[in-house]
This record gives sequence, structure tokens and C-alpha cells, in this order.
Amino acid sequence: MTAPIPILFLNGPNANLYGLDPHGTYGTEGFPALKARCERHAETVGAALDFRQSNHEGVLVDWIQEARGTAAGLAINAAGLTYTSVAILDALQAFSGPIVEVHMSNIWKREPFRHHSYVSRAATGVVAGLGGLGYELAITALATRVREARA
Repeated sequence: MTAPIPILFLNGPNANLYGLDPHGTYGTEGFPALKARCERHAETVGAALDFRQSNHEGVLVDWIQEARGTAAGLAINAAGLTYTSVAILDALQAFSGPIVEVHMSNIWKREPFRHHSYVSRAATGVVAGLGGLGYELAITALATRVREARA
């Protein structure tokens, strides 16, 4: 049996409030439930998931840098920092494994400022608009890409 594939899944500002938005933009599933859902799914695809959230840009940058020595793949929902953070882009560009950018909502159906993503410049792929299912798809994609690269 092979060792689980280490995947880091980062969530940016306000993701901890999922399920509490009165407009339902990010669905009804709360952040703790989403985390548990992703951890269960990771097990089914042979991944060891490290699922984190911070409201602070520098913390996210630190975690991305740490991932260079610990994670084989990285998923990130940088939330509002997606559209503003060159620092997160620079950190992601220093990560050598596959990166999947994830958004709960379809950012291209929202306000125009959300149509530009710095994260996309470093991402292997993007999943948007599928809510929690998109999170699961990102985990599956990363585990598959890492397995293919190792074969």
C-alpha cells in the first residue's frame, strides 16, 4: 500500500463564515462541515489532507512557503485575496507541485473586480461555482496529478 498523498488546502478571509451568509452566495454548508466533508473525501482518494483557514494574508503566505517541504499538491481558495495579493501569487509560484484554485461561487458571474485572479497565474487548474463539490473535485484532481507525476 502506498503512503497517502499530502495535500494542503488553504482557505482565505471569511471562509470560516461559510453557511452564515444571508444571501447564500457560498451555500448553506458551514465551514466545519465543509472541512469534515473534505477530510472524508481525501481518504477515499488516498490523500492526507491538511485543511486550514486564515483571515491574514501573511499567514497564508507562510503556509504556502511551508508547503514546499511537506505537501505534494496544494488547493487554495484565497477568497478576497484572490484579486489583490501579489504576495500569495509569488509564494504559489515557488511551489513546485500542482495547484488548484477553488471558489465556492462562480466568480465570473459576479462583480467585475472578481474576474481577475492573481492566483490563476500560478494554478494548474481552477474549479469555481460548484460549492463544496468543487472542493472535493480539487482534492481528487490533485491526488490524480501527483499520482500521475510519480508513475
